[in-house]
Amino acid sequence: MDSILDSLSKTEFVSVCVRDPRLHKDDRWHTHIDYEICLHTNSMCFRKKTSYVRRSYSDFVWLRHCLEGNALTIELPKLPPWIPFFSLKNKEQVSKRMKGLQEFLENVFQNPLLLSDSRLHLFLQSDLSIRRIERCALGKTRYTVAEAIQLSRSGYSSSEDKSSYDSDCESSASSGLGLSIDTMARDSPVPFHDSNEGGFSN
Repeated sequence: MDSILDSLSKTEFVSVCVRDPRLHKDDRWHTHIDYEICLHTNSMCFRKKTSYVRRSYSDFVWLRHCLEGNALTIELPKLPPWIPFFSLKNKEQVSKRMKGLQEFLENVFQNPLLLSDSRLHLFLQSDLSIRRIERCALGKTRYTVAEAIQLSRSGYSSSEDKSSYDSDCESSASSGLGLSIDTMARDSPVPFHDSNEGGFSN
């Protein structure tokens, strides 16, 4: 009996929850919506056993594109559909999107090859912007992937990093009434991630 309980206690698990959608006003005409990703695990695959980050829908699109390029023989799980006009006031839309994003991550966790991608871990357990994730994964930052994850929520002291966070903000056209317009092209797998480049997200 003790051996059975011991075995059960050592069973690895990964629990993820996508929740708390928030509308952020970037300027007079642009807003973006992001979601909190809560991760709790005892898996050796993850550096942190509990983490909380916020990501937008277009961030998820970027992640799927990265995973797709790294696993050509694997059929990746789908994301919830692109919606031309997405509103936080539409509870059904919000609920379906959060459920779809969560299911996407849950399915990704089932594949060891996808779990080996450092960009996935930075996406889930660091505060880095998408641009910084790409640079860090390529070894083009002065901090490693492990350091970026370990230092998340602690912040970086460098003004360079702080300014990069500010400039990496995604945008979406808005009516100002909690309505975000998905203007990301459906056939373009990678959206823009700099407000100065006219990127849009929800």
